[in-house]
Amino acid sequence: EVQLVESGGGLVQAGGSLRLSCAASGFTFIDYAIGWFRQAPGKEREGVSCISSSDGSTYYADSVKGRFTISRANAKNTVYLQMNSLKPEDTAVYYCAADSSIDYCGPGGPVGAGVRNWGQGTQVTVSS
Repeated sequence: EVQLVESGGGLVQAGGSLRLSCAASGFTFIDYAIGWFRQAPGKEREGVSCISSSDGSTYYADSVKGRFTISRANAKNTVYLQMNSLKPEDTAVYYCAADSSIDYCGPGGPVGAGVRNWGQGTQVTVSS
């Protein structure tokens, strides 16, 4: 059974930092790209960042470029999202998702359409 478990969310002041973790199990981790998405109340889901399975290439949405860093520890089946210089508009539920499709992870970040493997989400709240 595929499982993705996010952790590390919380409440932080604007300008602060958080590190999210996505722990994976139930599939061959190194064969999958992992992406982070977020969804704020009343807004559409947004692909934030992803890291490829093949060479560890990383991609970011313009809204987080230069502030967020994604990384993966294959020995731990875990992907991290380091979020710095947080803004109130970063407030959302953050989800990680895994997919092996060639179209899943590329410039601009991950594409959520058709992805079946999702975590339950972790809340990030940035106060002004």
